[in-house]
Amino acid sequence: MINRLFKSTFLFPLILILSCGNMEAEKKDPEKNPSVEVQVNDKTSEEIVVGANRTEIYLPLLQNKKVGLVGNQSSLIQNKNNASIHLVDSLLALNVNLIKVFAPEHGFRGKADAGEKVEDGKDPKTGLPVISLYGSNKKPKAEQLQNIDILIFDLQDVGARFYTYISSLHYVMEACAENNIQLLVLDRPNPNGHYVDGPILEKEYQSFVGMHPIPTVHGLTMAEYAKMINGEGWLKNGILCDLEVVTMLNYDHQKKYSLPVKPSPNLPNEKSINLYPSLCFFEGTNVNAGRGTNKQFQVFGSPYLNAQKFDYSYTPKSMDGAKNPKHLNVKCYGKDLSHTEYLNEINLEWLIEAYQNTDDKSKFFNNFFTKLAGTKKLQQQIEKGLTAEVIKKSWQPGLEKFKSKRDKYLLYAN
Repeated sequence: MINRLFKSTFLFPLILILSCGNMEAEKKDPEKNPSVEVQVNDKTSEEIVVGANRTEIYLPLLQNKKVGLVGNQSSLIQNKNNASIHLVDSLLALNVNLIKVFAPEHGFRGKADAGEKVEDGKDPKTGLPVISLYGSNKKPKAEQLQNIDILIFDLQDVGARFYTYISSLHYVMEACAENNIQLLVLDRPNPNGHYVDGPILEKEYQSFVGMHPIPTVHGLTMAEYAKMINGEGWLKNGILCDLEVVTMLNYDHQKKYSLPVKPSPNLPNEKSINLYPSLCFFEGTNVNAGRGTNKQFQVFGSPYLNAQKFDYSYTPKSMDGAKNPKHLNVKCYGKDLSHTEYLNEINLEWLIEAYQNTDDKSKFFNNFFTKLAGTKKLQQQIEKGLTAEVIKKSWQPGLEKFKSKRDKYLLYAN
């Protein structure tokens, strides 16, 4: 693993294309190829520079190699005019020998529903083969990795255990370790990286929406998380991935970051991303969390909630990213949370309130709730009538142990 690269403060030439010394002269000339002239990485600037934009760091690692990419619509870099360019287009323009793309849940262009099967195919723009890492093929097969020398991982995470991009990271790391392929993680901010909260996942409830013994909100970037997976021996049989990372400039865990593109179809804005760790628990209940509306993960509602107690209502409709939302075409009563204050912790009050105001409580939870919570205890605590304060207090011993472990893998100020 190279801390030697990302700890360096030395910046290569400002026209980052010059980093590839064996390229033809016309490819180096920014006047002839302006679209791939990447923004200047100014160390004195306050603007966050994501790992993918630090082309000068990772281009030398890709020279004379066959390259694969795990990416989606969030795999963007900015040019000197702050225009967004997809990493695939940037790499090809820089004559990187990119031969294959792997796509996580929601697909390469990020339009598929949560849980929807995504088929293999071709990227219509470049013609590159696209291999789905969702459904039955969550882990790249040896034959799918054949001829790849190095695999780049560049996905925008949102910092919640049940957001499946970190599960894809686990399987990609495991496949790379088994097939002697180097993995390069290009780091991006965690928009919920400013806090750590929630119950710790118990091993018997491991699933694709929770693979590791971490809290609901882990407070790690993708690169930090990859280091933890390796460092804690979480890959099968304790194997280690040959991991390299490119860190960000000007980032710390308390710094707010506005994502340039939706990380997935139902997280359209900063508010939805901030509320997601709290409202996603509703996915394991009979309550809709805004899917099928234009306020995904900013509202909640159900036809089983009392209209006298909940004066906000909406009707979920079929739409991109939510073709068959919960309570499709049925009026739901609940709350609009789109104007709530910025959260620095998980809010359990909404979940408890919805449970308490559901007439038939035996139908409130479904089997998915335990997978999301990573434990049976949370459902049991709510059913017993415990307050949010008491429940959250019960998380503290596990959170303190996790935070101590997390400190070993932090790459940025906390």
